[in-house]
This record gives sequence, C-alpha cells and structure tokens, in this order.
Amino acid sequence: MGNTTATGALSPLPIDTSFRLPSPLPSWPPGGEFAEGRIDLGGLEVRQVSTFTKVWAVRGGGQDDLGATFFRPSPVPPGFSVLGYYAQPNNRPLFGWVLVATDTGNGDALAKPSDYTLVWSSESSTIKQDGRGYFWLPTPPQGYAAVGLVVTNSSEKPSVEEIRCVRSDLTDQSQSDAYVWSTDGFSVNGLRPSTRGIKALGVSVGTFIAQANGATTATSLACLKNRASNFTSMPNMMQAEALMKAYSPWIYYHPDEEYLPSSVSWLFDNGALLYQKGNQNPTPIGSDGSNLPQGGSNDGAYWIDLPVDGGRRDKVKKGDLSSMKVYLQIKPMLGATFTDVVIWIFYPFNGPAKAKVQLLNIPLGKIGQHVGDWEHMTLRISNFNGELWRVYFSQHSSGAWVDASQLEFQEGNKPVGYSSLHGHAMYAKPGLVLQGDSKLGIGIRNDTAKGSGIDSGGSFEVVAAEYMGSAVSEPSWLNYMRQWGPTVSYDIANELKNVEKLLPKNLRSKLENIIKSLPAEVLGEEGPTGPKEKNSWAMDEK
Repeated sequence: MGNTTATGALSPLPIDTSFRLPSPLPSWPPGGEFAEGRIDLGGLEVRQVSTFTKVWAVRGGGQDDLGATFFRPSPVPPGFSVLGYYAQPNNRPLFGWVLVATDTGNGDALAKPSDYTLVWSSESSTIKQDGRGYFWLPTPPQGYAAVGLVVTNSSEKPSVEEIRCVRSDLTDQSQSDAYVWSTDGFSVNGLRPSTRGIKALGVSVGTFIAQANGATTATSLACLKNRASNFTSMPNMMQAEALMKAYSPWIYYHPDEEYLPSSVSWLFDNGALLYQKGNQNPTPIGSDGSNLPQGGSNDGAYWIDLPVDGGRRDKVKKGDLSSMKVYLQIKPMLGATFTDVVIWIFYPFNGPAKAKVQLLNIPLGKIGQHVGDWEHMTLRISNFNGELWRVYFSQHSSGAWVDASQLEFQEGNKPVGYSSLHGHAMYAKPGLVLQGDSKLGIGIRNDTAKGSGIDSGGSFEVVAAEYMGSAVSEPSWLNYMRQWGPTVSYDIANELKNVEKLLPKNLRSKLENIIKSLPAEVLGEEGPTGPKEKNSWAMDEK
C-alpha cells in the first residue's frame, strides 16, 4: 500500500503536513462583522477551529488507498464547546475546520448528551491502522440534536462532557457530502446542509457522518442554522473587492485557442444584434445593453447573434482578450458563514469539439459550435477570517469543487485555472479530461495547457450582491433572460458520417451515444442563457 519504508517503518503521508495558503492573509478593510473570528447565529455564537489533535488513523482503503485520519478540534477557545470531530482522507495535506459554539441566549442552546451509541469499531478490521478506532453517536436530550460524532482510541465510552448537542430550533436538516473513507461495510462522508442557496440558513459544522452496514438512522446528524437570518458577517463592497484582489484567479488558455473572451460591452460595440421571433429586422444592441428586453423567462422570443457581415462576424468570434472584464456575483452561502465570489466570464463564441476514440483524435464538424458562452469559477471564502477554502470550476453543464490544498497558486494566494480548448470548461490542472467513457478511451476532448494567461482581477465589476441592497446596481444585460446565441439544430448523424468512416463498427455507436447524451447547450444546438438563468445563481454549485 506504499505506507512502509524498506526498513518496515511507517512512511509519512500527505496528511502529516498541514496546508497553508502561500501568503499570509492581508488586513481586510474595516466595517461590519466580516472576518471578526466569530459569528452569532441567533442565540448561538460559533468559531471556526482549524487546529487538531489526532485521535485515530487508518492507512489503507479510501482515496488512493491511503486511508483517513480522525481528529479532535484543539485547542478550543475558552467558553466554547466541541460539537463534533473532523475527518479527512490521508491523500492530501491537513486542511479543514470544525465549528465550536457557545450560548449567547438563555443558557439552554447547548446540552450534554445523555449517552452514546457505538456506531462502529475497527477491532475486527485487518486493515493497517494506528491502534483501534471507535465511533460514537451522542444521544441528544429531548428537544436537542447531535451535529457531530466522537472518535476514541479506546472502547470506553466518551465522557458526556466531551461534546454538546444543540437545541433543535438552532439546527437544520443535513445530508452526506464528499467521500472520506470506507471499509468492510463502514463508510465515512462529510456533512452539509440539505438545502443550500443564498436564502438557505443551514450552516455546515465541518463534521462527518458515518454509516455501518447500511444503517442510516443510527447515525443521523443535523447541521446548524443561522436562526438570526442576518448577513452581518458578509463582506461590504470594499471588503468584497479586497477579496477579489487577493484571490483573483489566473486563467490560462490553450496555445491553440482561437476563441477568446471579451467584455460584454465589446460584443455589443462590435455589432452584436438582437433578434425577435417573427421580425426579420434585427436591432443593434446598445453598449450597456439597455435596449435588451428585461426580465421574463427564456421563452424563445428573443436571441442575440453576431454581426451578419462575414468579416466582422469572424472578428467577433475570436473575442478580444485586451477588453476582457469578469463579472462578479457576491452571495452568502451556508447560512452566511461563507461568501461565494462567483467570477463570470463571457466568450462571444464556442468552438467545435474534437473526439478521442482510443488512439484517434477526430474533429466533430460543427458539433460544439455556438454563439455566446458563459463560464465561471467560484471562490468560497470563510466569513470568520477571509480565508479561501475552495474553488469551483464550471465544466459545461456541471463542474467540480477543488479544496485550496489541491490548487496551483501564482503571485501569492491567486489560484490558477485552465480553460479548455474551444469549449472553455475550467479545470484546476492542465492536461486532457475526457467527457465520455474514459475506460474505453472514447469521448469529447477537453484539452488544457498553459498558453496565454490573464489575471482575472485586472478588470472586474461587481454586478450582483442582493444582500448589499442599493450598493450594487445590476447592469441591464444581466436581466436579459433570453438566449445569448441562436438555436441551431445540427444533424448529428450527418456530422458524424465522415468521422465514422474511420472507426470500426463497434466503436461508431458508442461514440454516437456519448455525443447524443450531452446537453443541447454543450452540443451547440441551443443558444446559452446568461448568468441569472443558471441554477447556481441562487443555489449552491452542483
């Protein structure tokens, strides 16, 4: 398993090293309660603890077959109580947090558990481990809920003083999150609120959930809730701009990329046209988009297209990196304990796709082409101290969260993202990502490499932050809810005809099935909608 040296001694694991951002955090502009170290949830004040004492570790199974380690938060600030323990896979440096709490109300927000139930022990496991591990579910008193588990290295029950349960009205429903570790019918996952969005009040505790032999009721846990329903912990405008300047991602384009981003106003100023169904005379769009229809829904009544003139059309397709501006949406997440800075990037045109079919790389004709392309990255930042914890990379109709410890950084704390050739999907590392059947080596290519790069903080505009009220004025184009490109139906069978001549019969249908399974917006058949029409606008990322 790669856990021992030639002499039989235990070899170090990635988790044996703690991760820190490359540069110290700056001093944030003053104002409000952002980055003050504590947040009042309405009768319950919480702090984020990211220092730990190791309790038990297992050195096999799980991610990369390196196991996982379980920790108690330590030290805990005076007057605060532990709510649950922390777990992390061993295949990455230690980087995590859990919340600890203190009562700021009538004195009954927290209560000792009345007992514990043993969920699972490693006594019978033959997997390589540091001692034995025991997982305990607190039994909450009536009217209270447990929000975390306790792990011990002894079969003796933990003391009821070790942890606190939380009054039920200060909790919310939770669900399992990212996979941590599993073995022999026992599994561990992270824990997060079931409902997540800009108006959702559920608060992640940073703890984990465990399941033994398919039993779920024995390990049900809640999360916390921002009962105060306030946003005083969110950054003000000066603080939000400072966050962007500190963490603005560097974005790299493939050396062969032809279709670069631009600002929205550059598109409008260079001849973009607004079409209306049933009207043969398109309308030029004003520089600020003020003559675009506002509100409503994507009903097919309007769409944007590039200039009709061939020369101007080809110019606009290629975008203009020098005019590029990114557009920021600042939104509360996880009960306003985190700030999501969503970085929206506009491309006038999305190029054609290529397929990989085992050793062959094949252009797919017009498949993948469409006018208008919105992609984004999201920075998730702790409202306790302003520290960057995760980055979301949008990838066509989905995407992926990457923890800060797994990111590449440049110029201090600025994460690096890579835009895929022609398709503009965002990735944390360069290389090839295959959209399809990776085992068979068949799918759509997403190629990234370090070509031209740009600091997204060089030119940005905050276009939306509902919690700030009148401090942010939304541009007209943001409330254009129709398509940013025409709907063009491609004859997939015809586009694949020349491709399939090169393929054995058993591979033709597999490639065709993969392509037909892609969303219409990815295929280029459906004009994409703007940021406000995306599901992630008001909700959490997928």
